[in-house]
Amino acid sequence: MTAMLPRLASEELWLLLSATRRNASRILVAAVGAMALCAPACALENVQFMVGTNPGGGYEQAARALGQAMIDARVAKSITYENKAGAGGTIALAQFVNSQRGNGDALLATGAVMIGAILQNKPPAALSDATPIACLFQEYNVFVVPAASPIKTMKDLIDLFKKDPVAVTWGGGSRGSIDQISIAHIARALGVDQSKVNYVPFQGGGEASAAIVGGHVTVGASGWGELAPLIQSGKVRPLAITAAARQPGNPTPTLKEFGLDVVHENWRGVYAAPGITPAQRRAITRAVVAATKQKSWLDALQKNAWTPSLIVDEAFEKFVAAEHVRIEALMRSVGLVR
Repeated sequence: MTAMLPRLASEELWLLLSATRRNASRILVAAVGAMALCAPACALENVQFMVGTNPGGGYEQAARALGQAMIDARVAKSITYENKAGAGGTIALAQFVNSQRGNGDALLATGAVMIGAILQNKPPAALSDATPIACLFQEYNVFVVPAASPIKTMKDLIDLFKKDPVAVTWGGGSRGSIDQISIAHIARALGVDQSKVNYVPFQGGGEASAAIVGGHVTVGASGWGELAPLIQSGKVRPLAITAAARQPGNPTPTLKEFGLDVVHENWRGVYAAPGITPAQRRAITRAVVAATKQKSWLDALQKNAWTPSLIVDEAFEKFVAAEHVRIEALMRSVGLVR
């Protein structure tokens, strides 16, 4: 085209350049218009989170952090949360499956705790009745005592537990939770009869925290993120974590350092409603993935000592199937299910 320019008359050249500019303007306007149309259409409307614990639990922490990140990423216009505690989240699961069919804006907070609860409680609804979306992160549990407790170290707790198992009251999440599984494995490692383990389940992090701080249980167990504020404020003292090795920047010893080969990870994720279309599932998955790239989400990971572990689509479905096998084997090994 450059070689032809000297041969064109000035009027012809002006017409050619004007047409080129008009075409470019049309393309730009069309592109901007398409983006403007896509912005609201591509965003979810009112995302409704179902949370299977009372306020303050790990499910709610994960749901609220993800919800804020979805707003920040502009992939959701608004977020609402509904707490439905009971039976390790399986009551919420049943309500979610029965009431949200086909709703492309509904999400259920879930995790390893719910798998244990399903195995133990045998509820009318299973995770396979909902639509798997993503695993978000993994975390380790921590064992803590009130600041005024005479128990100073995990060794003190072990000695007391071996001497008089019934004297130790363990507080944690619902029956079948990673908390209870970890405690059962500690008892087995120490040769303590499972029938003598005094375990008190709570339906949410708020209840558990109040019981621990108030000295209503001897020792509490929960995810690090749930108990971190109490640890940092000095209201409780961490004794040990369920990691295989000490975590960066965290001086809390592991159970392995006290001769207990007990290593457990918890995880959190989200499911969508049953009966949604493939297009709805893709839209929800894209929204969740976009949210995990936001600063607010990355800040939540760091604040709560969550290890990012994003698994989506069929890979997440296979992961959950493998978790069913793993958790059932753990629970059978300590007699929590038969």
